[in-house]
Amino acid sequence: MTKFMASAFVSTALLVGASLAQADMHPQVWADDQSAADGSVYAEKVMANSNGWLVVHRTDDNMKPGPVVGHAPLKKGENMDVTALLTENVSSGDQLMLMVHSEEGGMETGVFEYTLGASEDGPVKVDGNLVMTTITAQ
Repeated sequence: MTKFMASAFVSTALLVGASLAQADMHPQVWADDQSAADGSVYAEKVMANSNGWLVVHRTDDNMKPGPVVGHAPLKKGENMDVTALLTENVSSGDQLMLMVHSEEGGMETGVFEYTLGASEDGPVKVDGNLVMTTITAQ
């Protein structure tokens, strides 16, 4: 009887652990204000439900995504220390939106094809909300 109870406990613990891991799988971006002087910005951590992109958009006080100024590939799951190379100069005080985009709808896998408003490699939304965070360049 003791072996059965121990086995049931371990099975339950594994199921609970797997459920918690899946609960943490919702897409999210973690990043802080940072310098962009070296031509890049980074996110400490990005969770993605599928392969895709961390896309850097310009933004302002209205918090609407503007032109894309950088991107980096993401793999499904946890991505740590994701660095996006910038394609334009970013000045101290500029606001940037770091957003998760999918790898869907484009012509080529592994090639970032999004342009503002397009459906190729477009933004990921959860419950109608963009998966993103904003930072200020230092």
